Amino acid sequence: MVFSDSDLTALWLSIRLASIVTLILLLIGTPIAWWLSSSQSRFRGIVAALVALPLVLPPSVLGFYLLLAMGPQGFIGQMTEALNIGTLAFSFWGLVIASVIYSLPFVVQPIQMP
Repeated sequence: MVFSDSDLTALWLSIRLASIVTLILLLIGTPIAWWLSSSQSRFRGIVAALVALPLVLPPSVLGFYLLLAMGPQGFIGQMTEALNIGTLAFSFWGLVIASVIYSLPFVVQPIQMP
């Protein structure tokens, strides 16, 4: 079986995305899970609900809101434009952020101890 250049590019993109997202999720998901399991803060319920939000929202709705936020008129898009980064919509780093947000509940909830 022979792979074309576009096949190898897609494979490399997937491996790079999965590696970066996994690293980020472990770095931010573990402290969040620890805080949720050990905290008695009144904000615990709000944080738990925000972390679980991607489980409740359909992926198309979550993607739409992320696209609005990361687009040129969104608050994240305006901030990245002011920092001369460019908009994150339809970029690799926008994909990383969206993947982290979408996958966060799948990391935090299993790590979280009751």
